[in-house]
Amino acid sequence: MPPLPLPIGKQLQAWRHRRHLSQLALATEAEISQRHLSFIESGRALPSREMLLHLARAMDIPPRARNGLLLAAGYAPLYRERALDDPEMDVVRQAMARILEGHEPHPALAIDRHWNLVLANRAVAPLLQSADAGLLTPPVNVLRLSLHPLGLGPRLVNYGAWRTHVIERLDKQIEQSGDLVLMALRTEIIDYPILPDIAVTCASAVEPLAGIAVPFALRTERGVLSFLSTTTIFGTAVDVSLSELAIESFFPADASTAAAMRAMLDTAADVDRAQAGCPAPVSPR
Repeated sequence: MPPLPLPIGKQLQAWRHRRHLSQLALATEAEISQRHLSFIESGRALPSREMLLHLARAMDIPPRARNGLLLAAGYAPLYRERALDDPEMDVVRQAMARILEGHEPHPALAIDRHWNLVLANRAVAPLLQSADAGLLTPPVNVLRLSLHPLGLGPRLVNYGAWRTHVIERLDKQIEQSGDLVLMALRTEIIDYPILPDIAVTCASAVEPLAGIAVPFALRTERGVLSFLSTTTIFGTAVDVSLSELAIESFFPADASTAAAMRAMLDTAADVDRAQAGCPAPVSPR
């Protein structure tokens, strides 16, 4: 049998510990008495719906977990959760598609809270051609794909640094959310064999961001492509699914990567036109 959920007071206490807050610190942040907070955590007082949401905001608890706290306390959940294929989410899908397309010729993708691929632009596919088909079968987990021995791992020039970056990022997410799926993903990645970094002749291709950020450096037929990654979230989301979506955008870390991505996307466009029976565009004189 699954374990019984903790009482609401113990759940709040667990979140407080996860946020590294003392009772006094949280009470001060929430502008309530430490005595009242102590009574809530010990179960001597049941928080009202408003107090529960107030404490959740003070601890920056994500919407999905806030719904769980409300249910544990006997209240109706506040935040709706709609699948991305829900008609009401059309505007979200269209917005993501425009963002990803606008980032071309550089790769960009949308992911859910477990790092599963939701949507990608055309620049992503050419980088994945050597990956095992099993890793590209939905749901595609992009962290698994990036480090797996049958994925992009053997082509990562800086495998060790990228692996450390991924694990540290998972650690931060796990600390913030307590998500069991992320814990399992971390355990899986830790068990992968540690692959050696790839020796390259051009040092600038390996560490174009040395001392600034960890690049995603991938060996390809067009040479070593090096990217700086950024994350974008929907900051005003009140839907659970939308609040958990993120867009990972990869910017070229050097001029050669930028040129290679432009050429790669142009080649893919030529192939698409040929398959559709369309003539190639004529360059203006």
